[in-house]
Amino acid sequence: MVGRSDNTHGLIPRARLIGPIPSVIAVMIALSVMAAAAALALSNLAGNAQAEIAGGVTVQVVEADRTERERQTALALDLLRSLPDVVQLRRVPDAELHDLLEPWLGDNFAADSTIPMPSLIDIRLAGEVTPARLDELQATLEPVAPAARVDAQSAWLGPVLRAVDSLRWLALGLIVLIGAISIAAVWLAARSAMAANRTTIEIIYMLGASDDQIARIFQRSAARDAALGAAIGFLIGLAAIAVLARRFGALGSGMVDSAWLLTGDWLAIGAIPFIGVALAFLTARVTVLNALRRML
Repeated sequence: MVGRSDNTHGLIPRARLIGPIPSVIAVMIALSVMAAAAALALSNLAGNAQAEIAGGVTVQVVEADRTERERQTALALDLLRSLPDVVQLRRVPDAELHDLLEPWLGDNFAADSTIPMPSLIDIRLAGEVTPARLDELQATLEPVAPAARVDAQSAWLGPVLRAVDSLRWLALGLIVLIGAISIAAVWLAARSAMAANRTTIEIIYMLGASDDQIARIFQRSAARDAALGAAIGFLIGLAAIAVLARRFGALGSGMVDSAWLLTGDWLAIGAIPFIGVALAFLTARVTVLNALRRML
């Protein structure tokens, strides 16, 4: 009878233990890294956008006659400056408004004086912008600027933020699905390895090897293969993130610029390969121990 020392590793061919797990783990880790980066970036984007538009209100003075429009705009500005809950006030310059509309109306629309342009006033209110506050502000402006239209900035971006939030949850769900598939792949590979080495396992078990010793052979092999796959997948995921960040950064959009990953986000992404290796290790151990109880 052999002792209980862990000298059984060489009796089971390592090549028959886990099979193609490195490539499977590499793909899963790469997808997880990209999905996690997307979820974190979308969270940052949504958080920054909500902070930016919190308390934001836009006043449009929609009047075809330029002189009357300017008169109402000036009166509206004077009135808004006197309100105690207005903490920030800015009239959007015509040049900035032209730049916003130029992609939609063409390069020469600014030279066409027949196109009426509304006056825009950006306001930041103290506290939350509610429908009641919007109605109150509209009623306050009505006597001096009947052509004014009051809208909450959150109403404009609300559908966008809801879509971003849906994409974020979709990315998180994808990470959970990838984790479940990875566990299933390791479980199937470990069971196949156990079946392929059944005769050898029965012999070394009869010679005195314990369940824990046999399980350690499989779990060490699973951890090594998973570590190799995780390292490769992590590098692939980082490369994909770099390429996508460069492409989206070239858009020059203010909303996209707020979707960069922070230090804590990178730490969370860096933990993904270690989590993958730990899952493969634990899955192999649990699978082998359960199989041994039924086999021996």
